[in-house]
Amino acid sequence: MTENPQCAKCTITVCDSEAYLKGPENCPTKTRQEVIKEALKEYEDPEIREFARQASIQEAECYMKLPEGLTTRYPRVEEVARFAKKMGYKKLGIANCLGLQDEAETLTEILENRGFEVVSICCKAGATPKETIGLKPEQKIKGPDAFEAMCNPIAQAKILNDAGTDFNIIVGLCVGHDWLFFKYAKAPTTVLVAKDRVFGRSPALGLYLAHSPYYRKLLREE
Repeated sequence: MTENPQCAKCTITVCDSEAYLKGPENCPTKTRQEVIKEALKEYEDPEIREFARQASIQEAECYMKLPEGLTTRYPRVEEVARFAKKMGYKKLGIANCLGLQDEAETLTEILENRGFEVVSICCKAGATPKETIGLKPEQKIKGPDAFEAMCNPIAQAKILNDAGTDFNIIVGLCVGHDWLFFKYAKAPTTVLVAKDRVFGRSPALGLYLAHSPYYRKLLREE
């Protein structure tokens, strides 16, 4: 059996150069040629090819050359809006966590000012009690005697499907709930905000701080 790729542990990273054949023995560029060829066939679909082409153009436009060197240009919210324009999308959907209502409102304002029609739906739509999916009273955040609506990403996806959105944007859905949204949404979907309750919606901080005294507990073996 071919050894599994371990790109995250690679110390050579030649896959972005013409020297890719000098990569380690388990480099997928060398060991997964058939899989890569199969993947490339998917880009023969005109819709997929155009989506990938515009994404790559948008990637390049997020940088600019200054006398000091290459520097970044657009934050992600700007990038999302520009990509949607490139793709000719008119109606955008926002699937947001109830706890990020302010962020969803600001995003709506930004997108509407760019000429988009915006449809938004929060995770608690339907006000369905958590007991519906089998939670026990002691497993609720607010306590056993409190009413607590379940997050309903499937309903969010279906409501945006019903609205006929061209492109969806996730704002702070929980881990797992985001996957359910992806599974049931018909329109292509991107993530603008990834929920992180500790690091202020910036989950990469958990990686940056993992080797620090403050959060090295993240690296402990189980």
